[in-house]
Amino acid sequence: MTRERIELNGQDESPTPVAARNGFSARALKLEKNDLENNDLEDNNDEETRFLRTEKRIPVRRGPLAKKTANRLKTALQLAVACTLAGSVAWAGHDYGVHAKRFLLASSDNIDISGVHNASRKQVMEIPGNDIGRNVFSVPLDERRMQLEKIPWVESAAVMRLLPDRIRVDIVERTPVAFVQIGSKINLIDAGGVVLGPPANRQAKYSFPVIHGITETEPLSTRATVMQIYNRLLSELAPGNYTPQLSEVDLSDPEDVKATINDAGGTVLIHLGSSDFLSRYKLFAAHIGEWRQQFQKVQSVDLRYEGQIVVNPDGERSGDTRDRRNRP
Repeated sequence: MTRERIELNGQDESPTPVAARNGFSARALKLEKNDLENNDLEDNNDEETRFLRTEKRIPVRRGPLAKKTANRLKTALQLAVACTLAGSVAWAGHDYGVHAKRFLLASSDNIDISGVHNASRKQVMEIPGNDIGRNVFSVPLDERRMQLEKIPWVESAAVMRLLPDRIRVDIVERTPVAFVQIGSKINLIDAGGVVLGPPANRQAKYSFPVIHGITETEPLSTRATVMQIYNRLLSELAPGNYTPQLSEVDLSDPEDVKATINDAGGTVLIHLGSSDFLSRYKLFAAHIGEWRQQFQKVQSVDLRYEGQIVVNPDGERSGDTRDRRNRP
């Protein structure tokens, strides 16, 4: 019993050291294995590190700015310098041009005027003459041009600088087409309705009809509309050389243009209506001799109506006979 117990105890106690030794050995092997793996990893890392890194770094000297940025700054600086120089030169030139005596309009001899015939030369000279004593570059050319074009006889003007010290003025004058009676005064008038006044050139002679029916208070636009009727009348009668016989033209009623005719037989007022001026005037010219034989005095003829002619239509006011005849 005692031995068995000892054996049993021996069986119970003997395995413990063996198992402990076996467990320790396993742990030791495991630790050793881990150490080997770690050493292998470190060796591999060291090899990779040595492979990736250079043994010795090569120093690289870098500037404070990138090369592209530096080039841009250099170009900008060059442009700034060029602009500064150009501005300095321009300012110096401007300062010289404004203050140099060689650019001074010394007298009226420095002003050239051309194209003036009927306009007052004195009136034209007064406008650029205000700049005498000034620098030629300080003369406001557009302003002077507009002032010149306000003169009735001046249709258009051009004002130019002629360096170093001259001003040139070229004038285009208006062309008169008729006399116009406004109130008690008779002046020349152009095709656009501009009243020109008498010509400064006393040698200029004009032979035009006198227009009635334009008032002094009418704006230019209204006069221009009235003159369109007169221009149409002249354009229709001119080819037949009938205009020299026109003495006066009354445009007070656009629907009844009245023309006073002077010929060898006397003075006759004819009513031409508002259209067909040439055909109606030809009818008058073809039969005026016949009418003068039939009537003691032909004062007026109304040609406005289709199919008939009225001789002395204005005669009732003075007691004369009024006669209606069929149109030939």
